Amino acid sequence: MRGKLLNWFKEIYEDNEGVDVFFAPGRVNLIGEHTDYNGGHVFPCALEIGTYAAVRLRDDRDLRLYSVNFPESGVIVSSLDEIIYGSDVIDYRNKKVEWSDYPKGIIWTFTHNPHYKKLIEKDGKILPDRGMDILYYGNIPNGSGLSSSASIEVLTTYIIKELYNIDISLKDISLLSQYAENKYVGVNCGIMDQFAVAMGKKNHAIFLDTSTLQYEYAPLNLGNCRIVIANTNKRRGLGDSKYNERRSECEEALRRLHTVTDADTLGDLTNEEFESYKEAIKDDILIRRARHAVYENQRTIEAVEALKTDDL
Repeated sequence: MRGKLLNWFKEIYEDNEGVDVFFAPGRVNLIGEHTDYNGGHVFPCALEIGTYAAVRLRDDRDLRLYSVNFPESGVIVSSLDEIIYGSDVIDYRNKKVEWSDYPKGIIWTFTHNPHYKKLIEKDGKILPDRGMDILYYGNIPNGSGLSSSASIEVLTTYIIKELYNIDISLKDISLLSQYAENKYVGVNCGIMDQFAVAMGKKNHAIFLDTSTLQYEYAPLNLGNCRIVIANTNKRRGLGDSKYNERRSECEEALRRLHTVTDADTLGDLTNEEFESYKEAIKDDILIRRARHAVYENQRTIEAVEALKTDDL
């Protein structure tokens, strides 16, 4: 793959001197759907497929991005200054999300999120202080639900960390990437996708409590069983799906539940507690949305315990 990337880079950017190559995986979630933004548990694992990048620093402040997957877009040229010194609030409601918004959003987050901004202010300069030529290639089927967006986000964050020697952890990388998708791209996602991509470990899944970010690696001892990932070819993108609507519905259900319980999240409730409190929600659709989050959280906990005892 390295050879292919370097050849592609040379075709697009004329030569490939001084180019570094990076990779970030995709992810699949074994169980725990719509629980990560409800303070529940998830059980994802990283995949062998993912997103590659060939990168070279420039001597000016131009950011040039090219995707082998979207050749019709050509080379997208931006100025670092446009991103770094642009607006603190992105009006993403009236704009069409382009693939290049994901890497741009990472640079924007580094320079607009106060927690990360202080890490990149060195010697009176705000990093990144040089432009980049980046070529991306992903072998995750687009819109397949295997986190191609989180993969390119985590990949870009890691590239900047390495090229500019920024001291952030893999957990920081996942949080920064989530912030970019929330605030720059406009998808109100939870932490699972970015965490699984950044923290994935070979032959293990991650049992993650999304309310505390406490996690443990669980060996995938599947015996004669196999995990099959089927692509239905029904394209799915969080930005153009009802994902944000589902999250809003769960948040409204929790708000109504606060009249009878002080639970911080739906993930704090047991199945029995939810059934005893649910009438306070007073809306059948909201009850169904919240019930799924609560019951799915308990199913996830039980599934991990079963895996630990080889009870497939």
